[in-house]
Amino acid sequence: MTTSMKKIVIVGGGAGGLELATQLGHKLGRKKKAEVILVDRNHSHLWKPLLHEVATGSLDEGIDALSYLAHARNHGFQFQLGSLTQINRENKTIELAEILDAEGEVLVPQRELAYDTLVMALGSTSNDFGTPGVKDHCIFLDNPHQARRFHNEMLNLFLKFSASEGRLDKVNIAIVGAGATGVELSAELHNAVKQLHSYGYKGLDSSALNVTLVEAGERILPALPPRISAAAHQELTKLGVRVLTQTMVTSAAANGLNTKGGEFIEADLMVWAAGIKAPDFMKEIGGLETNRINQLVVKDTLQTTLDDDIYAIGDCASCALPSGGFVPPRAQSAHQMASRALENILAQMKGKPLKAYVYKDHGSLVSLSRFSTVGSLMGNLMRGSMMVEGRIARFVYISLYRMHQIALHGYFKTGLMMLVGSLNRVLRPRLKLH
Repeated sequence: MTTSMKKIVIVGGGAGGLELATQLGHKLGRKKKAEVILVDRNHSHLWKPLLHEVATGSLDEGIDALSYLAHARNHGFQFQLGSLTQINRENKTIELAEILDAEGEVLVPQRELAYDTLVMALGSTSNDFGTPGVKDHCIFLDNPHQARRFHNEMLNLFLKFSASEGRLDKVNIAIVGAGATGVELSAELHNAVKQLHSYGYKGLDSSALNVTLVEAGERILPALPPRISAAAHQELTKLGVRVLTQTMVTSAAANGLNTKGGEFIEADLMVWAAGIKAPDFMKEIGGLETNRINQLVVKDTLQTTLDDDIYAIGDCASCALPSGGFVPPRAQSAHQMASRALENILAQMKGKPLKAYVYKDHGSLVSLSRFSTVGSLMGNLMRGSMMVEGRIARFVYISLYRMHQIALHGYFKTGLMMLVGSLNRVLRPRLKLH
C-alpha cells in the first residue's frame, strides 16, 4: 500500500458513521483510492431506535446486531476497536485508549491513528442534568449494554413477582423523559408482560405492572406535533401507563424518584431518558468549538468551524437550521448527514466546491409496540403533516429501519434478512426469555 494514499478515519459506528464508512468503502476503499478506517469501542452495531426492544426482550440483539469486522471486510474498509481520547490537529492524529480485559490486563496498548480527513460520528449519551442520585439508581437506555442490564433486571422483577404468589402488590417501573424512547419503552413493557404471561409467569398481567412515565414538559413527545402527542398519550393511558406531565424529578433514590411537587414515585426499576448530550470528553476536544452539551459546532457543509479536515455528523454535531434552531438528534438526520458528508468528502478530495447540508423532515413515527404506531409523515410535502396511524404507520416505522439496512447491505441482502426475520417469528419465542 502506498504511503501517499489518503486516510479517512471515522470515529463512531452508529447509524451515520457506519453508513458513511460503508459508502466510502465502496467508492474509495475497494478501488484503493483511499484507506477508510472505522473506529468504535464496541464489536457490533445495533440501530439505536431498537434499543427499547432489546431492553424488553422483544428483539434478540444476538440476531440483529451487525459485526463491524465482518462488515468492514465485505465493504472495503478497515475496522479498529478502540475509544477515542484525544485529537491532535497539528500532527493530524487521533489517540485511542488502551484496551483492557475483564481482569484489567492490557490487551492493546494506547495507540495513535493518522488521518487526512476525520469524521466524528460518536452519537450521544443520556444527559442527567446533574440530578442527584440518577447516575447511581437509574438505567440510561443509550447503548446495548444498558439495554441488556434493563432486560435482566426486568426479568428478575417479574420472576420475583410471579414466585411471590400474591405477596408482592405490583411491579413498579418509572421512566423519566417522554421522548420517543420513553414512550416506546412504556408500551413495549406492556407487550412484554402479555408475552411472559403466555409463557407461564403466574399472576403476571397488565394489572400487575405499574408503569409511570414522567415528563417535565407540558406534553409527551414534545418534538412532535401536538396532535400526535395527544394520540400517543391517549394510547398509553388506554394501556394503563400513568403519564405525568409538567413533573420535574429533583432526585433519585434506591426505591424511587422525588419530584419538585413533593410527590414520591415508588419504583423497583428506573430508566432515565430525558435529554441527550455528546460524551463529556468531547468538550473542546482538539481545541475545536463545542456547545454546552459538548456537540461539535459545524458549518452547513458539516465541517467543524475551526478545521475543514474534520467533519461531524449525527447526534454529536450541532448544525444550525436556516430557520432557527438546530437539526434534531434523530436517526433520519444521521442518515441524511452521512449522505451529504460522503458527497462533500469526495468533492474535497477532487478540489471541487462543497454543498450545504439541508435537513429534510420526513416526519416522525413512534411505535407503541404491537398496540399502535402513531406519527406524522412527510412533514415538508404538505402544509400540515399527514397523520398516520395503525398498520400504515407500523409499516412505515419498520421501513425506516429497512432503509438503514439497505444503505448497509443493499436490496438483495436486506430482502433475505426480511425473509429470515419472518421465519424466526415462527420458529422462536416472541420474547427473549434469557
